[in-house]
Amino acid sequence: MAASPQAGAGAEGSRMAEGFRMYDELLAVHMIMRRGATLVTTSFARLTAGEAVDVRALVRTSRWLIAFVHHHHASEDELFWPVLRGLFPSSVAVLDALTAEHEALDVELHTLTRAVDGIADPAVAGERAKTLAVVGQAALAGLPSAQKVQDLLAAHLDREEPVLRDLFPQVPDADIVRVRKAIVHSAPRDSPHLVFGLMEDPVRVPGYAAMAADFPPPLRWLRPLLLTRYRATKKALGATR
Repeated sequence: MAASPQAGAGAEGSRMAEGFRMYDELLAVHMIMRRGATLVTTSFARLTAGEAVDVRALVRTSRWLIAFVHHHHASEDELFWPVLRGLFPSSVAVLDALTAEHEALDVELHTLTRAVDGIADPAVAGERAKTLAVVGQAALAGLPSAQKVQDLLAAHLDREEPVLRDLFPQVPDADIVRVRKAIVHSAPRDSPHLVFGLMEDPVRVPGYAAMAADFPPPLRWLRPLLLTRYRATKKALGATR
Protein backbone atom coordinates (compact mmCIF):
# COMPACT_ATOMS: atom_id res chain seq x y z
CA MET A 1 0.00 0.00 0.00
CA ALA A 2 1.37 3.44 -0.94
CA ALA A 3 2.37 5.81 1.82
CA SER A 4 0.29 8.86 2.56
CA PRO A 5 1.66 12.33 1.69
CA GLN A 6 2.29 12.88 5.41
CA ALA A 7 4.47 9.79 5.73
CA GLY A 8 7.78 11.32 4.65
CA ALA A 9 9.07 12.95 7.85
CA GLY A 10 12.77 13.50 8.55
CA ALA A 11 15.54 12.82 6.06
CA GLU A 12 13.33 10.72 3.78
CA GLY A 13 10.71 13.45 3.73
CA SER A 14 13.36 15.99 2.75
CA ARG A 15 14.59 13.70 -0.03
CA MET A 16 11.07 13.50 -1.44
CA ALA A 17 10.15 17.17 -0.93
CA GLU A 18 10.01 17.87 -4.67
CA GLY A 19 7.11 15.44 -5.00
CA PHE A 20 4.94 17.56 -2.73
CA ARG A 21 5.83 20.66 -4.71
CA MET A 22 5.11 18.88 -7.98
CA TYR A 23 1.67 17.92 -6.76
CA ASP A 24 0.97 21.57 -5.86
CA GLU A 25 2.02 22.57 -9.38
CA LEU A 26 -0.23 19.87 -10.79
CA LEU A 27 -3.24 21.27 -8.92
CA ALA A 28 -2.48 24.73 -10.30
CA VAL A 29 -2.26 23.43 -13.87
CA HIS A 30 -5.45 21.42 -13.45
CA MET A 31 -7.33 24.47 -12.22
CA ILE A 32 -6.05 26.53 -15.16
CA MET A 33 -7.47 23.87 -17.49
CA ARG A 34 -10.78 23.62 -15.61
CA ARG A 35 -11.26 27.39 -15.68
CA GLY A 36 -10.08 27.66 -19.28
CA ALA A 37 -12.58 25.03 -20.41
CA THR A 38 -15.36 26.88 -18.61
CA LEU A 39 -14.30 30.19 -20.19
CA VAL A 40 -14.38 28.72 -23.70
CA THR A 41 -17.64 26.83 -23.21
CA THR A 42 -19.50 29.81 -21.78
CA SER A 43 -18.22 32.02 -24.61
CA PHE A 44 -19.52 29.54 -27.18
CA ALA A 45 -22.85 29.57 -25.35
CA ARG A 46 -22.98 33.37 -25.50
CA LEU A 47 -22.15 33.36 -29.22
CA THR A 48 -24.85 30.77 -29.87
CA ALA A 49 -27.36 32.93 -27.96
CA GLY A 50 -26.58 35.94 -30.14
CA GLU A 51 -24.63 37.86 -27.51
CA ALA A 52 -21.66 40.03 -28.37
CA VAL A 53 -18.55 37.86 -28.61
CA ASP A 54 -15.30 38.68 -30.39
CA VAL A 55 -14.95 35.59 -32.57
CA ARG A 56 -11.23 36.15 -33.07
CA ALA A 57 -10.71 36.16 -29.30
CA LEU A 58 -12.76 32.97 -28.98
CA VAL A 59 -10.70 31.29 -31.72
CA ARG A 60 -7.40 32.28 -30.09
CA THR A 61 -8.52 31.23 -26.61
CA SER A 62 -9.92 27.92 -27.83
CA ARG A 63 -6.76 27.09 -29.72
CA TRP A 64 -4.67 27.95 -26.67
CA LEU A 65 -6.82 25.70 -24.48
CA ILE A 66 -6.59 22.79 -26.93
CA ALA A 67 -2.78 23.08 -27.09
CA PHE A 68 -2.44 23.52 -23.32
CA VAL A 69 -4.55 20.49 -22.45
CA HIS A 70 -2.88 18.32 -25.07
CA HIS A 71 0.61 19.28 -23.92
CA HIS A 72 -0.27 18.54 -20.31
CA HIS A 73 -1.55 15.02 -20.81
CA ALA A 74 1.07 14.20 -23.47
CA SER A 75 3.73 15.19 -20.92
CA GLU A 76 2.19 12.84 -18.39
CA ASP A 77 2.01 9.93 -20.84
CA GLU A 78 5.49 10.41 -22.29
CA LEU A 79 7.50 11.72 -19.33
CA PHE A 80 5.83 11.01 -16.01
CA TRP A 81 3.95 7.75 -16.44
CA PRO A 82 7.10 5.75 -17.38
CA VAL A 83 8.71 6.90 -14.10
CA LEU A 84 5.62 6.00 -12.08
CA ARG A 85 5.21 2.63 -13.79
CA GLY A 86 8.80 1.77 -12.93
CA LEU A 87 8.50 2.82 -9.30
CA PHE A 88 4.98 1.55 -8.62
CA PRO A 89 4.15 -1.63 -10.59
CA SER A 90 0.89 -2.01 -8.68
CA SER A 91 -0.30 1.31 -10.18
CA VAL A 92 0.30 0.36 -13.84
CA ALA A 93 -3.36 -0.50 -14.48
CA VAL A 94 -4.68 2.79 -13.13
CA LEU A 95 -2.06 4.74 -15.11
CA ASP A 96 -3.10 2.85 -18.24
CA ALA A 97 -6.71 3.82 -17.55
CA LEU A 98 -5.70 7.48 -17.22
CA THR A 99 -3.85 7.26 -20.54
CA ALA A 100 -7.01 5.84 -22.15
CA GLU A 101 -8.89 8.87 -20.85
CA HIS A 102 -6.23 11.13 -22.37
CA GLU A 103 -6.82 9.43 -25.71
CA ALA A 104 -10.59 9.90 -25.46
CA LEU A 105 -10.05 13.54 -24.61
CA ASP A 106 -7.74 13.92 -27.61
CA VAL A 107 -10.51 12.71 -29.89
CA GLU A 108 -12.81 15.44 -28.62
CA LEU A 109 -10.04 18.05 -28.78
CA HIS A 110 -9.71 17.23 -32.49
CA THR A 111 -13.46 17.69 -32.90
CA LEU A 112 -13.27 21.04 -31.13
CA THR A 113 -10.34 22.05 -33.35
CA ARG A 114 -12.46 21.47 -36.44
CA ALA A 115 -15.31 23.49 -34.96
CA VAL A 116 -12.97 26.36 -34.11
CA ASP A 117 -11.50 26.29 -37.61
CA GLY A 118 -15.05 26.53 -38.93
CA ILE A 119 -15.81 29.76 -37.06
CA ALA A 120 -12.36 31.18 -37.82
CA ASP A 121 -12.87 31.09 -41.58
CA PRO A 122 -16.45 30.33 -42.67
CA ALA A 123 -16.60 29.33 -46.33
CA VAL A 124 -19.22 31.89 -47.35
CA ALA A 125 -19.19 35.38 -48.86
CA GLY A 126 -20.72 38.50 -47.34
CA GLU A 127 -20.60 39.75 -43.76
CA ARG A 128 -24.17 38.79 -42.87
CA ALA A 129 -23.74 35.31 -44.32
CA LYS A 130 -20.48 34.90 -42.43
CA THR A 131 -22.12 35.97 -39.17
CA LEU A 132 -24.92 33.46 -39.64
CA ALA A 133 -22.43 30.74 -40.57
CA VAL A 134 -20.32 31.45 -37.48
CA VAL A 135 -23.31 31.36 -35.13
CA GLY A 136 -24.60 28.20 -36.79
CA GLN A 137 -21.23 26.47 -36.53
CA ALA A 138 -20.95 27.52 -32.90
CA ALA A 139 -24.39 26.11 -32.11
CA LEU A 140 -24.11 22.87 -34.06
CA ALA A 141 -20.46 21.99 -33.42
CA GLY A 142 -18.56 24.43 -31.22
CA LEU A 143 -20.74 24.51 -28.12
CA PRO A 144 -21.48 20.75 -27.96
CA SER A 145 -17.80 19.91 -28.41
CA ALA A 146 -16.57 22.52 -25.92
CA GLN A 147 -19.08 21.22 -23.37
CA LYS A 148 -17.96 17.64 -23.95
CA VAL A 149 -14.30 18.65 -23.53
CA GLN A 150 -15.19 20.43 -20.30
CA ASP A 151 -17.10 17.41 -18.96
CA LEU A 152 -14.47 14.84 -19.98
CA LEU A 153 -11.69 16.98 -18.58
CA ALA A 154 -13.38 17.56 -15.23
CA ALA A 155 -14.17 13.86 -14.76
CA HIS A 156 -10.64 12.87 -15.75
CA LEU A 157 -8.96 15.32 -13.40
CA ASP A 158 -11.23 14.25 -10.55
CA ARG A 159 -10.01 10.68 -11.03
CA GLU A 160 -6.37 11.55 -11.63
CA GLU A 161 -5.70 13.87 -8.70
CA PRO A 162 -6.17 11.30 -5.88
CA VAL A 163 -3.86 8.87 -7.68
CA LEU A 164 -1.08 11.41 -8.08
CA ARG A 165 -1.59 12.84 -4.60
CA ASP A 166 -0.62 9.38 -3.33
CA LEU A 167 2.26 8.70 -5.74
CA PHE A 168 4.08 12.00 -6.30
CA PRO A 169 5.39 12.41 -2.72
CA GLN A 170 7.04 8.99 -3.00
CA VAL A 171 9.00 9.80 -6.16
CA PRO A 172 12.70 10.62 -5.56
CA ASP A 173 13.56 14.29 -5.96
CA ALA A 174 16.01 13.62 -8.80
CA ASP A 175 13.26 12.07 -10.93
CA ILE A 176 10.85 14.92 -10.20
CA VAL A 177 13.43 17.59 -11.06
CA ARG A 178 14.40 15.85 -14.30
CA VAL A 179 10.80 15.44 -15.46
CA ARG A 180 9.83 18.99 -14.45
CA LYS A 181 12.68 20.42 -16.54
CA ALA A 182 11.55 18.44 -19.56
CA ILE A 183 7.92 19.53 -19.14
CA VAL A 184 8.80 23.20 -18.70
CA HIS A 185 11.18 23.07 -21.69
CA SER A 186 8.45 21.75 -23.99
CA ALA A 187 5.56 23.84 -22.63
CA PRO A 188 3.67 26.16 -25.01
CA ARG A 189 4.98 29.72 -24.74
CA ASP A 190 2.04 31.63 -26.20
CA SER A 191 -0.74 33.43 -24.30
CA PRO A 192 0.89 33.79 -20.86
CA HIS A 193 -1.88 36.28 -20.04
CA LEU A 194 -4.36 33.39 -20.02
CA VAL A 195 -2.17 31.34 -17.70
CA PHE A 196 -1.72 34.19 -15.25
CA GLY A 197 -5.34 35.28 -15.45
CA LEU A 198 -6.80 31.83 -14.95
CA MET A 199 -4.45 31.29 -12.03
CA GLU A 200 -6.02 34.28 -10.27
CA ASP A 201 -9.61 34.54 -11.51
CA PRO A 202 -11.70 34.49 -9.39
CA VAL A 203 -9.17 33.57 -6.66
CA ARG A 204 -5.64 32.24 -6.73
CA VAL A 205 -5.43 28.55 -7.52
CA PRO A 206 -4.13 25.97 -5.04
CA GLY A 207 -0.40 25.67 -5.71
CA TYR A 208 -0.14 29.25 -7.01
CA ALA A 209 3.21 29.94 -5.31
CA ALA A 210 4.82 26.74 -6.60
CA MET A 211 3.55 27.35 -10.14
CA ALA A 212 4.55 31.03 -10.22
CA ALA A 213 8.05 30.13 -9.05
CA ASP A 214 8.57 28.16 -12.27
CA PHE A 215 8.07 31.27 -14.45
CA PRO A 216 11.18 33.23 -15.46
CA PRO A 217 11.55 36.53 -13.55
CA PRO A 218 10.80 38.78 -16.58
CA LEU A 219 7.44 37.06 -16.97
CA ARG A 220 6.64 37.50 -13.28
CA TRP A 221 7.53 41.18 -13.58
CA LEU A 222 4.97 41.52 -16.39
CA ARG A 223 2.18 40.09 -14.23
CA PRO A 224 0.17 43.39 -13.95
CA LEU A 225 0.23 43.88 -17.73
CA LEU A 226 -0.66 40.24 -18.36
CA LEU A 227 -3.62 40.44 -15.98
CA THR A 228 -4.84 43.58 -17.77
CA ARG A 229 -4.65 41.72 -21.09
CA TYR A 230 -6.47 38.76 -19.56
CA ARG A 231 -9.33 40.98 -18.39
CA ALA A 232 -9.57 42.48 -21.89
CA THR A 233 -9.69 38.98 -23.41
CA LYS A 234 -12.36 37.88 -20.97
CA LYS A 235 -14.46 40.93 -21.86
CA ALA A 236 -14.00 40.16 -25.58
CA LEU A 237 -15.31 36.66 -24.90
CA GLY A 238 -18.53 38.20 -23.60
CA ALA A 239 -17.93 37.91 -19.88
CA THR A 240 -19.50 40.70 -17.84
CA ARG A 241 -17.17 40.34 -14.85
